[in-house]
Amino acid sequence: MSEQKILMTVSEVTPEEMMFLVNATKGLSDNQLDQFLFLYNGKRRKTQEMMLMTLLGFLGIAGVQRFMIKQIGMGIIYFLTLGFCWIGTIVDLINHRSMTDSFNQQMAIEAMQMVRMYNKG
Repeated sequence: MSEQKILMTVSEVTPEEMMFLVNATKGLSDNQLDQFLFLYNGKRRKTQEMMLMTLLGFLGIAGVQRFMIKQIGMGIIYFLTLGFCWIGTIVDLINHRSMTDSFNQQMAIEAMQMVRMYNKG
């Protein structure tokens, strides 16, 4: 049941992300799952968005992808150094999927903590 709800609610979910979400939401009631999905959808990033923002680095606006995943310091460094002379931008372009998955997992953990805190009180 939760798999169907996740598929219907989370757009462009990757198989890895789906497995993580199914495992993370085991044992949640329907109400808790709805709360989790609402919070998670507001925080997660899509891999296509991350790739497009990384490509902006080749146009002279490097580091946007780092700001998107809350790595403010690295975003500033990328911006000031043109993505480490485009080398960092190329690396991020290659790794954009794993960067997005890692960020989304962290956002899922944060959303789960918020749901648990809300339902304790």
